[in-house]
Amino acid sequence: MADGAHETLEKTALHALHVELGAKMVPFAGYDMPVQYPLGVLGEHLHTRAKAGLFDVSHMGQAYLVGPDHETTAKAFEALAPGDIVGLAPGQQRYTILLNDEGGIIDDLMVTRPLDPAREGHLFLVVNASRKAVDFPHIRKALPEDVTLETLDTQALVALQGPSAVEVFARHCPAAAKLVFMTATHAVFDGMDIHVSRSGYTGEDGVEVSVAPEDAEKFVRTLLAHDDVEPLGLGARDSLRLEAGLCLYGNDIDETTSPIEASIAWTIPKHRREAGDFPGADRILKELADGTGRKRVGILPDGKAPARGHTEIQTGGSTIGEITSGGFGPTADGPVAMGYVAREHAKAGTELDLIVRGKPRAAKVAKLPFAPHRYAK
Repeated sequence: MADGAHETLEKTALHALHVELGAKMVPFAGYDMPVQYPLGVLGEHLHTRAKAGLFDVSHMGQAYLVGPDHETTAKAFEALAPGDIVGLAPGQQRYTILLNDEGGIIDDLMVTRPLDPAREGHLFLVVNASRKAVDFPHIRKALPEDVTLETLDTQALVALQGPSAVEVFARHCPAAAKLVFMTATHAVFDGMDIHVSRSGYTGEDGVEVSVAPEDAEKFVRTLLAHDDVEPLGLGARDSLRLEAGLCLYGNDIDETTSPIEASIAWTIPKHRREAGDFPGADRILKELADGTGRKRVGILPDGKAPARGHTEIQTGGSTIGEITSGGFGPTADGPVAMGYVAREHAKAGTELDLIVRGKPRAAKVAKLPFAPHRYAK
């Protein structure tokens, strides 16, 4: 990177704290972000699985969709996404996708109907950092006159993940202990106003918290003062989500990928399939009926060396797919990967060859996730 290039990168409200804590900083999605701390990626990953890890995810895009009532706002969003948004109960969160007219995935995101009656008619959105410059104009362009999009450009977002996360967090915010997986509430944490959801991107129990930028450093220092909590960077975030079998936008899904190919057909409930009233419905309904040419699957390479993204997948000398995410899984204690293969080779246990440096290396299709999900249902 050229000298001075870091000056063009955005900084989150926690940037100075990352530097103080000895983080190695790297460019990511236009931000200067911590990739690891002195504990190292392996140590951070294992600490999260055992206790609690804290991520700064303030680079993500946060916004409110605001309309006169819930049904109006939700229907406006359902014109862009195939999930059940109208059916969200107050305080309920849902994972969904934005689709283009060809049935490709513009982004995957979280949508929450606020519990607070004062925010009736609002939907809280959290989108991927690398896609917010695409998502927000796309959403705005499609909205009716009585629904608006209000972005929260400086708001901090922090994730605390791991088996100790909620117990530690609830010492400062008792309301968090009452949440179950994919629910959320506005609450107070040591006098600071926050929005907290019981969700995350690691396969572990935990919370994601939206907090004002002026409170962010105090908030994080309070959590890091607990012995069970360590700061985590992008490296551990990636290895944790890969073991959990969770997609990374730009690697495992993109605008050419359909949700059926990506093995996330469950994001489209029965009544939306029957109505067919979402972008790309013709392709997606055909794929649901007839199957797809390829499927996203878990892959376990033999040996100890990881298989990285873009590794070619073959069987019998013929190319049948490609690795999209791969690395070492500390919890799985070996290399793990995800990728797309021709559907006739997608069954768990199917033997494959990964072409590494021109030579075939044995692997097999595996069920996802590689580490069990431990959400608070």
